[in-house]
Amino acid sequence: MNKRVGVVSCILEDPEQHSDRFNAALRGFTHLIRGRMGVPFHEQAIGVVSFTVVATVDEINELTGLLGNVPGVQAKAAISKRSV
Repeated sequence: MNKRVGVVSCILEDPEQHSDRFNAALRGFTHLIRGRMGVPFHEQAIGVVSFTVVATVDEINELTGLLGNVPGVQAKAAISKRSV
C-alpha cells in the first residue's frame, strides 16, 4: 500500500477529563506516529495536540475517526498527495 505523510490535529476540551481516553485511542497507532506536539491552554481548559504520521490513507482516516469519537475531542487530518 502507498504510504503518505499526514498531520492529525486535535483540540481537546477539558483535557484533564478526556486525556485518558484520548491516549488509550492512540495506543494502537504508535507505530505510525513520527512526532507529537502538545500545547496546553490551562486557563481555557483546552489542549491542542498534533501528530505527524507516515501511514496509508485508510490508517490516517481510521486514527482521525477514532480520536474524533472521543468525547470532548475534535480531530482533523491533512494528508500529502505524494506517496513516500
